[in-house]
Amino acid sequence: MSLNSRLNSIIATLLFSAVPLVLMLPSPAAGAEDLQLQDSRPDRYTVQKGDTLWGISGKFLKQPWRWPEIWRMNREQIKNPHWIYPGDVVVLDKVDGQWRLSLNRTAGPRPDARLSPSIRVENLEGEAIPTIPAGDLAPYLSKPLIATTRDGFPGAARIIAAHDERVVRGEGDYVYAVDVEEKAGTQWLIYRPGKVLRSYDSNETLGYELRYLGTARVDRFGEVARMEITSAREEILMGDLLLPAPREELVNFVPHAPDKAVDGRIIALDGDSHEVGRGHLVTVDRGLRDGLDVGTVLAIYHPTAVIVDPRPSTEPSVMARFASDPTRDMLQPTRYLNIPPERSGLLFIFRVFDKVAYGIVLNASEPVVTGDLARKP
Repeated sequence: MSLNSRLNSIIATLLFSAVPLVLMLPSPAAGAEDLQLQDSRPDRYTVQKGDTLWGISGKFLKQPWRWPEIWRMNREQIKNPHWIYPGDVVVLDKVDGQWRLSLNRTAGPRPDARLSPSIRVENLEGEAIPTIPAGDLAPYLSKPLIATTRDGFPGAARIIAAHDERVVRGEGDYVYAVDVEEKAGTQWLIYRPGKVLRSYDSNETLGYELRYLGTARVDRFGEVARMEITSAREEILMGDLLLPAPREELVNFVPHAPDKAVDGRIIALDGDSHEVGRGHLVTVDRGLRDGLDVGTVLAIYHPTAVIVDPRPSTEPSVMARFASDPTRDMLQPTRYLNIPPERSGLLFIFRVFDKVAYGIVLNASEPVVTGDLARKP
C-alpha cells in the first residue's frame, strides 16, 4: 500500500462527523439512579425542527450529556433502529422505579384534526435531528492531525513551486506539487508541521501536530502536478504538505463518561489563544492509551493557587537570617492551604489519537486556559 493510500485510510478512520444519532438501548449504568432531573421538567415533549438530542435531554435532565442512561427502546426498535425526527414525542416516565425517556410514535391525531387521504414523501434521514449542533464540530472535521515525527509524514506530497517567484500563496492561486498520486483523488488537504505536544506534568513528547492550512484541487496530474488552492485559512508556503482529503464517514456516537478515572490537562487552545470558551477546540494530554474515545465527556476544572493560612501557627518558631540584616530572628513558619480545583465546564471529545485527544468546550462558567484539568465528571 502506498504512503498516500495509507494516509487516506488513517485519516478516514480518524475522521469524525456530526451526524444524526441512531438510538440504542443503553445497558444499565452504574449511578443511573443518581441522575438529577430538572425541577420544571415536562412529562413529554414534541420534537421540533432545529432541535438537538442534547437540547431535548436538557429539558428533562440537569446533566443532559447523560441522556443515554435513561433512553428506553423496545425490541423492534433495537432490531431496526430509528432516528428521532421532528414530530416525535419524547415521554418521561418511570420503569421499575427508574426514570426513562422513550419515543411515542403511536399517538393519534388531535381530536379536532381533520383528516383526508394523502401521500407524504419525505427524506426522513435528512430530517433526523443531530445529537449536538453540527456547526459546533463542522470547522474541525478534517483536522487536526498528529504525526509521530517532527517532519510529519516523510514522503508525503509537497508543494514545491508556483508559476512565479512569489513565496506566499492563497485561495485561487495555482501551485506545483510532487508525489501527488492520481488514485488518491483530486481533493487534498494542506498541512504544515506545527508545534510539539508535550504532557503538562511530565513533559513527555506526545506527538507532533500538523497545522491545517486549507484545501487544494488537482488541476493536472503528472510527475509534477498542477493544483489550485481552493481555500486557505492562512498563508500557503512552498514546502507545505499535501494529504488526500478523506471520504467522510458517518459515525454515530453516544456521549459517555470514561470507564476509569482520567487526570489530564489541557495543553493547547485553538489558534494559540490565551483563553477560550464554549464551542472552541482544545487539546488534552490524554488519548486512547488512557481510555478516551470519541464521545467521551470530561469535566474541566480550573486549578486554584495555594493561599497563606491566616490563622496563628502552632508550629515551633524557626531562626531566620535576612541578607539585608546580619542579625537573626525567630519567626513563625508560613503555612499554606490548598484549595480544591473549581469545576468550570464540560468538554466533548471528538477526535482521539494514542496519547492526545481533541475536544469541543460544551459550556464554561469561566475562560478555559492552558493547564486546566480534564477529569472524569
